[in-house]
Amino acid sequence: MSSPLVYLYVPGDRPERFGKATTSGTDAVVLDLEDAVPVAAKDSARIAVGTWLEKRDRAGVPTWVRVNPGAELLDDLTMAVRCGADGIWLPKCDDRATLDRVDRMLTDLEAAEGRPRTPVSPLIETGAGLVNAPAIASGPRVEFVQIGEVDLAADLGVSAVVGDELLWARSHVVAASAAARIRPPLAAASPVIDDPASFETETRQLTGLGFFGRACIHPRQIVSARSGLAPTAAEVDAALDVLAAFDAAGLGAATDSAGRLIDEAVARIARRTLARRF
Repeated sequence: MSSPLVYLYVPGDRPERFGKATTSGTDAVVLDLEDAVPVAAKDSARIAVGTWLEKRDRAGVPTWVRVNPGAELLDDLTMAVRCGADGIWLPKCDDRATLDRVDRMLTDLEAAEGRPRTPVSPLIETGAGLVNAPAIASGPRVEFVQIGEVDLAADLGVSAVVGDELLWARSHVVAASAAARIRPPLAAASPVIDDPASFETETRQLTGLGFFGRACIHPRQIVSARSGLAPTAAEVDAALDVLAAFDAAGLGAATDSAGRLIDEAVARIARRTLARRF
């Protein structure tokens, strides 16, 4: 697996959960300083996250930090860079200018702290962000884009997300990511914790729409996320068949064992299918 697929949120004011999260089976951890933390606990959460980041086993799973977009932004970024976070989740990102500003802040912080370049994943959570998705996806440091679906639904005035209410938004962000030539977007977190079959089905549907990976808010979602992300045995066999025929043809046009035409686009789909294996 070349890229993490499952990202597990952990509230930044619950340090007793940080270490447990890294051994939960997730591919990456997201220590959340934003929505999961009450206003009164922002400062103490930042200290707890920084303390843990400095002491963690860096050979373990990658750990990102979701920062606050407002007055706490600089303090959050300073802590994240100084303490060695593997990346930044940037909520409420409405435009390219926000990414440019964060890029300048991170560049200064990395130079001061002697840290490597920090990737960013912006969350699109408003109508403005959605309209500006192509510019956001092509912004500096952007590794992949996400949708904050509950916030976006509230801003758009659509009903609770139970079906296709956000279908256009999802497809728009997938297309924006493809146009920017970045990794496909990460499928959004869901409040569904105790219905694994529903969570797995939704994850598989989002994968079919072009998303790559899933954010989870509880360890109980991880197994269902993996099941929904993973290709079936038949899909794996078909992908291997496609790539074997394509390679045998010298990466030119070929046919698979069923006589179907294979070109580079078909091979790309097959590679992406295999990238979802665990």
